[in-house]
Amino acid sequence: MDIENIKSQMRKGLLEYCVLLILNDKEAYVSDIINILQKTDLIVVEGTLYPLLTRLKNDNLLSYQWAESNQGPPRKYYKLTEQGVKFLAELEKSWNNISNSINQLKNNG
Repeated sequence: MDIENIKSQMRKGLLEYCVLLILNDKEAYVSDIINILQKTDLIVVEGTLYPLLTRLKNDNLLSYQWAESNQGPPRKYYKLTEQGVKFLAELEKSWNNISNSINQLKNNG
């Protein structure tokens, strides 16, 4: 069994939740999101993040605005929509349930 593949699948499954958590408090540019994820050892590349952000935007969970940059072309800054805030709250409940279940298994095993 390939442990690296399993770990990769676990990270992919949590990536959407992590991105929404990052955007919960503030709007962010793609490189900001990548830097935050990398600081928490959730390594992700732009090729993974852009399709995810597009899907979240198409699902009306994110919006974006263009902002001028001193270092090149304008940048897209993403933020949660009202629907995104509600969706994140539901994910929070699910994460807490899963986390509690796993902790119970670990403590009773």
